[in-house]
Amino acid sequence: MQRSLSFELLRYALIAGFILISMVPTAWMISMAFKPIAEWTATGSDLTWWPRNPTLDNFRFILGQSSTELIVALERTAGRPIMSSLLSAGFGTLIAMFGGTMAAYGLSRFGAGANLPLALIQLRLFPPMAVMIPVMIMWAFLGLIDSWFGLGLIYGIVTLPFAFWLMKTFFDDMPHEIEDAARVEGCSRFRVFIRITLPMMRPALASSALFVFILNWSDYLIALLLTTRDWVTIPVYMASLSSSMTGQLYGAKAALGMIAAIPPVIMGIAIQKHLVRGLTFGALKG
Repeated sequence: MQRSLSFELLRYALIAGFILISMVPTAWMISMAFKPIAEWTATGSDLTWWPRNPTLDNFRFILGQSSTELIVALERTAGRPIMSSLLSAGFGTLIAMFGGTMAAYGLSRFGAGANLPLALIQLRLFPPMAVMIPVMIMWAFLGLIDSWFGLGLIYGIVTLPFAFWLMKTFFDDMPHEIEDAARVEGCSRFRVFIRITLPMMRPALASSALFVFILNWSDYLIALLLTTRDWVTIPVYMASLSSSMTGQLYGAKAALGMIAAIPPVIMGIAIQKHLVRGLTFGALKG
């Protein structure tokens, strides 16, 4: 009994230690976001974990408002990149989830196209640059360069294999007998899918959508290649935050990082009642 209790205490202590270590970068970002320029450019013994004189200047700076210390001319404020990320990531998530869910249901229930799963995942097997070069040429011909619509469209195409594989696992785990019973009662295949299957798949849809949204939201390479000025996303805009006087604007980047973390956190909180069930929906039970 004593040995079992000691083992449990050690296990919880290790878990707590790993959690604390993983939270260090987040804590440092939050601290840096509220530091004035004199503190986040300090070195050696002057560097502190928490701000001595907390300020909102970093947030005011990236949003284009007045700042007392950050006298740097920005080509653009963070408002347009935030809007670009929301539109492109949201649109791409909708495309990926719609296409991935339809394909996953069809393959899971009808078994057509045995090689389709491997064909869909082949896009992820190529190096990103090898895929993006022809995409850039095609998008330039179609006039989709530097537009949130074009960026969201390629996001949906690139993340569709992830949505497909996730949803196929969930559909395979769902008993066919439930749908068969509804078919016996006279429901059409489409009505069974809309009225029975999809409501039962809400946890799976929620967890898959969150995963796909985070992939689109945090992308840097695709946005760097397909946007130039008007519709750059948050990661691309963040990379441009530098000054010839102070170098990298770490305080402004930390403030933008905090803003960038808000949509995924809000989305996770909104679907939290479905999230845990969705993440364990396809798990083996024994």
